Amino acid sequence: MNLTPKEIVEYLDRYVISQKDAKKTIALALRTRYRRMQLSKELQDEIMPKNILMIGSTGVGKTEISRRLAKMMKVPFIKVEASKYTEVGFVGRDVESMIRDLVVSSIAIVKAEREEENKDKIDNYVINKIVEKLLPPLPDQATPEKKDDYKKLLKTMEEKVIHGEMDEKIIQIKFDKVNIEFNDTNLPPEMAKVQESFSKIFSTMNKEDNKKDVTVKDAKVLLRQEATSKLLDMTNINAEALRRAEDGGIIFLDEIDKIAISSKSQGRNDPSKEGVQRDLLPIVEGSSVTTKYGVINTDHILFIAAGAFHLTKPSDLIPELQGRFPLRVELEALTEESLYLILTQTKNSLLKQYEALLSVEGLKIIFEDDAIKAIAKLAHKANEITEDIGARRLHTVIEKVLEDISFNADEYKDKEYVITSKLVHEKLDLVVENDDLSRYIL
Repeated sequence: MNLTPKEIVEYLDRYVISQKDAKKTIALALRTRYRRMQLSKELQDEIMPKNILMIGSTGVGKTEISRRLAKMMKVPFIKVEASKYTEVGFVGRDVESMIRDLVVSSIAIVKAEREEENKDKIDNYVINKIVEKLLPPLPDQATPEKKDDYKKLLKTMEEKVIHGEMDEKIIQIKFDKVNIEFNDTNLPPEMAKVQESFSKIFSTMNKEDNKKDVTVKDAKVLLRQEATSKLLDMTNINAEALRRAEDGGIIFLDEIDKIAISSKSQGRNDPSKEGVQRDLLPIVEGSSVTTKYGVINTDHILFIAAGAFHLTKPSDLIPELQGRFPLRVELEALTEESLYLILTQTKNSLLKQYEALLSVEGLKIIFEDDAIKAIAKLAHKANEITEDIGARRLHTVIEKVLEDISFNADEYKDKEYVITSKLVHEKLDLVVENDDLSRYIL
């Protein structure tokens, strides 16, 4: 991923308003990874990733930044919640399963790339198999004239299959039984291997081929899976995926504040929370984790942790874990202006989504600028009066404004409906002003 820090920030600006410090810190961390990969192997091993801790209230963009990074990057990336994990010995997911999740994500990326590289071979395999069923081969003793005619017919049939003209034809295809692949990353690798061994035993006990009557359209999908398994070298894919996960993997560890224990809390004896922190230490610092695809070293995996830290603070994490996240960035609370920009400046904003959804019913809704400002103002006010849930408040506010219009959309078919500031205030003023109503409705 050869993007400069400015290009990364520019991309994030399209989806996340403000939070310049957070974007800059993450952009630098990603660029540093690219720079490291250009150095000699000896130096690469010495340069450790600078893990990031993002601190900010809910709804200010922490998760949105991670979601957009996942779409932008061509590196293994997963987002996990720290609150899902438990200390080893307790029932629940152990922290090593996040590394196994990363490997599975990496395999999916590499496999998709290999499929794209071998697209022509896979397509030819599928087309040839289907054409064989539609046009059975000629007997060996056929005359040269018939063979020439058959070749022309074959070419015509291939064109028809490629262009979808034969999609509704029913053919019988035969394909090998596919072994079920177990990807339960919460299982220890030894248990996963036992499961796979059982699946192989059962598949060898029942070796007959599957025969199915399917349409040509469905056959294209089924045969593509068969072509992929036959034409791609999964051993090579797994090895490349492990290497990429080691050198470029990124884990976004959300809700890390939920495993911190406040010094004021009576729950300092909670073994699960503190135990999860201790289990995270070796993973974040660098250790070897065994997966069913091989051993992966976590030394150079970048960890981005995020949390609201309402009831706790970063210093409530155990000191060793705090030290593993040297880069700290605090995200700003959203202002009225920020909420307005989120509605108007972001790509595929909430307003555009609602306009597109109601256009399905033939209704064109138009938001006046004053109405948008009123929505932002009332959403900000609701955040101040009740819990501050950031940009998520916009969802509830807009839903409340458009509730009746959306319900009666069929009555406005092929019409325009203008959302004015007067309508916004009619729908929301009473709810926002009344503390009890706002708590329950917004």
